[in-house]
Amino acid sequence: MFKLRSMKKADRPEVANLIYLSTNTWYRARLGHAIFSGGPEVCELFCEVYEGLDPGFCLLAEHSKTGIIAGSCFYHPRETHVSLGIMNVHPNYFGNGVARLLLRRIAEYAREEGLPLRLVSSALNLDSFSLYTREGFVPTALYQDMFLEVPESGLDPAAHGIDASRVREATLDDITDIGAVEFEVCGISRERDYRHFIENEAGIWTVLVSPSRTGADLDGYLVSVRHPGCNMIGPGAARDADTAAALIVSQLNRNAGRRPVFLVPADNRELVAKMYALGARNCELHFSQVLGESQPVRGVVMPTFMPETG
Repeated sequence: MFKLRSMKKADRPEVANLIYLSTNTWYRARLGHAIFSGGPEVCELFCEVYEGLDPGFCLLAEHSKTGIIAGSCFYHPRETHVSLGIMNVHPNYFGNGVARLLLRRIAEYAREEGLPLRLVSSALNLDSFSLYTREGFVPTALYQDMFLEVPESGLDPAAHGIDASRVREATLDDITDIGAVEFEVCGISRERDYRHFIENEAGIWTVLVSPSRTGADLDGYLVSVRHPGCNMIGPGAARDADTAAALIVSQLNRNAGRRPVFLVPADNRELVAKMYALGARNCELHFSQVLGESQPVRGVVMPTFMPETG
């Protein structure tokens, strides 16, 4: 009934509409609210960012008779792994095996490349959780999705016992050190991503780094995206909770007057407590999952969905 093919540039409006319709339909039915607003065009961000990073790595499931795009999934080859990006199925085809078809093809690609396949999935969506675990994915971490209404005047880190004095804007000279700290913390590296964020041709990214006290290397980095289709803080990695808190509050202050979402590891009691003290609230839970090998986290990982980091 369905055939798989790569997304073409002419498909982008239809794929954006699919993402908008599929995601909002699921959230309205299960949780009573939509995720996206402003019309399907805001979801063209996914096509622009993912294609900007990895042209040709969006897989479509097309109905063999009607030509309608029934499902889509972005995926991202990296130096150390393949990331599974946002996956959507048209509501008319829920329950028809479209997501499984897409997932199995991408898992086959990862096996051929000899790389683990990583993703971050909603803990509230038991349909997708079942899909992934049936295919062999193993949950490795639980994250609290948190949001905070940032005052127009910003936040005072020192008032909450957070030292953000070393945090600064990243430059292209930081790319190697960003890769080193992320590899040390969680065993992955993706230098094309770091370069894309720092070059910031779209004007939507902010990349911050926290140099070590000696200034010889970095203790952490954190990205944020500010766009009508997505206002999130992440991805990022830090050697410890203090560095992670400093980076998060610094990114929050670059979103004054807004309400960005960010993910923190649920098992890091120190960091979670600092976020509650700032006034952050929970809105969802997500699992990090891996098909294949992964190293234990040695620090703090702050994932995101734009782009998916695994």
